[in-house]
Amino acid sequence: MADRSKAVEIEALLRELPTLTIGTTFNQFRDTGPDDLPDAPAIRLANLRDYLAERREADVVAVGEAAGYQGMRWSGIAFTSEFDLLRWGDPFRRSSRRPRPWKEPSGTIVHGILEELGAERRVILWNTVPIHPHLAGKPLSNRRPTREEIAAGRVLVERLIEIVQPRILLGVGRIACQALPEARYVRHPAQSGATAFRLGMRAALKSVR
Repeated sequence: MADRSKAVEIEALLRELPTLTIGTTFNQFRDTGPDDLPDAPAIRLANLRDYLAERREADVVAVGEAAGYQGMRWSGIAFTSEFDLLRWGDPFRRSSRRPRPWKEPSGTIVHGILEELGAERRVILWNTVPIHPHLAGKPLSNRRPTREEIAAGRVLVERLIEIVQPRILLGVGRIACQALPEARYVRHPAQSGATAFRLGMRAALKSVR
């Protein structure tokens, strides 16, 4: 896909995100909570737009499970927390009022290995469900997305894959791989999976050099 056409398709995908209603998830690209800045949804969408623009030459897409309350819920970017945004600097911005930035353990591991391998801009991180599933009445929690939520999110993943045309598609964790049978499995870094994740990512990225 030509660069101009790819940019148009990416923008169309981004513009669709605030319109999504997927099950009982919180749409961080449209909705706000008590700790959000007034323009938080727009900040998060802008973060994702800038993130994808920096990775216009990416040849790997790595798909996780769903937006988490310590990471994408605030940053707009999969496996990425406000702590990461501060490390990256402009044009990325925090969207919360919290005195200390949110920091996601899994995201720290993911970006750590990407930076170690010099692959931060070679890989696009995404989630099967790109908005935040949480427990009822507990917005600062995570829950496993339902089958219906995964199916709805898969449609967006497939659009991203069609646009990017990656050389390799990675499913980070079992849920992502069940949703995307064509993806190469990589262990999720959560729940003592950090070492296996690092080994899996290193092997996957080396396989397409």
